[in-house]
Amino acid sequence: MTLPAITFSDDQAEAHDRVASELLSAGIDLDNGDLVPLAEGKTSVLAVMGKAGSGKTMLLASLYKDLRAAGVEIISGEYESRRKKERRSLAVLAPTNKAASVLRLRGVPATTIHRILYTPLYDPQYEAIAEWLAGNLPRPKAETLTDLALDRAHAFYQTTPSIPGALAAAGLRGSDFIKGWKRREEPLDVGFIDESSMLDERQFDDLREIFPTLVLFGDPAQLAPVQSSGMVFDKLGDNRKLTLSRIHRQTQDNPILDLAHALADDSLTFDSFEDMIRDAARKDDRVVWSERVSSDLMARSPVLVWRNVTRIKLIQAFRSAHGAPEDELLPGEPLICDGIELPLKHRKKRIDLEARGLIKGAQVIYLGPGTKAGFAKLHVVGAEEPQVSAASIIKIEKPDEEEPFIPSAATMGATFLHGAAVTIHKAQGSQWSEVQVFAPDLFAAAQAGRSEAGIPLWKRLAYVAITRAEKRLHWVVRNRLALPKSPLGISDLIARPAPLSLESEE
Repeated sequence: MTLPAITFSDDQAEAHDRVASELLSAGIDLDNGDLVPLAEGKTSVLAVMGKAGSGKTMLLASLYKDLRAAGVEIISGEYESRRKKERRSLAVLAPTNKAASVLRLRGVPATTIHRILYTPLYDPQYEAIAEWLAGNLPRPKAETLTDLALDRAHAFYQTTPSIPGALAAAGLRGSDFIKGWKRREEPLDVGFIDESSMLDERQFDDLREIFPTLVLFGDPAQLAPVQSSGMVFDKLGDNRKLTLSRIHRQTQDNPILDLAHALADDSLTFDSFEDMIRDAARKDDRVVWSERVSSDLMARSPVLVWRNVTRIKLIQAFRSAHGAPEDELLPGEPLICDGIELPLKHRKKRIDLEARGLIKGAQVIYLGPGTKAGFAKLHVVGAEEPQVSAASIIKIEKPDEEEPFIPSAATMGATFLHGAAVTIHKAQGSQWSEVQVFAPDLFAAAQAGRSEAGIPLWKRLAYVAITRAEKRLHWVVRNRLALPKSPLGISDLIARPAPLSLESEE
């Protein structure tokens, strides 16, 4: 089947040509689909900005395909072949697993920033197999794998070019072939960073150390990172910023995006905005005016709120509605990674956990207790190898109580909060098929009269919350919770050959 050619709008075509011009300095000639000598010592940062529906992801995907066609090596973070000096490299990155998975669903092999900062150390015998799969070495004789297992790995790699996936198809676990992780020593050439409005200064500095050429894709209407004065592209000169303003045909007649873009009207009040939502809900089932929160949706798509007190109360209501006991979690309960609690001497463990996807803000589903005390089996949403067993400290916060209840506690490891409700700040970079927005919180933000970068805070919150919805937006107007129609479970999660285990690190 022949796919239709991509038709760029004028602003997309201009942005494409400008990025192509920058890439010439990185030794990549997109016009002729060829690699050329590098301009040594040249560095550049370019930002492509636009609101939801302006075509940023479409442009990023098109540029990725052009670079791949020109012979650029795509770095996924899971395995890197021995590089040759004349090669050029590209990594497509996002701040979170969920944001990276959104790109992967569109055919772009994106990974997280953490996975590119640290590279895996493969056992030598399995490194030889990886090089064979990548087409760089002849078929090896493996000490621990039969010819049939090698054939399975090769067949898997032909359909899905993933080294860990191919080795898993041969019957191996991640801990069999990955012996650790190290900070990246060799720089790469080009980095495309999606959802760059979420980057903080430290992440930006790390990326500039690795990539001489950076292209940032971001939405200036989103919320700035917590404890930050703005977004990293705010400090770039005007000649380093490209703005996509046209809303494309595929996003027109979309009531969710129509509502998001209506927030740009300076005269719009909260009451008149709710009138627009009520009117949209009458005309289109993609917008739902809801009198109560759906506890069924909360199991996989968190309610988005502004205030922490609201988040904690909704979580308690969700657990109560599902009959969850106070002293343990039920399989299927959602969690949010809140960081890693490890002393500095355990740096290797930290790197290992982060490389598996357990980074701050990661969305996780609890599968059950691990085989050791304090361990939990987890499904990391959006990760390429989602099932892990890790030392976990799980905290369940309660209203009016300073200390959280801890149903699972290792002495050190990944820490988690409950994920049935999440602040809008933490939801940035993620998308769900259906999203519930807790309107009473946004009304409270409107009443507070606060602003961020000259824009009323409630409008920024509403914009971010609304644009998290891919197919349906639920605007919840009452502080009520509907009883669940089905029990919590994990049958909807994709089964893998074997979960990656971090238990050997304990």
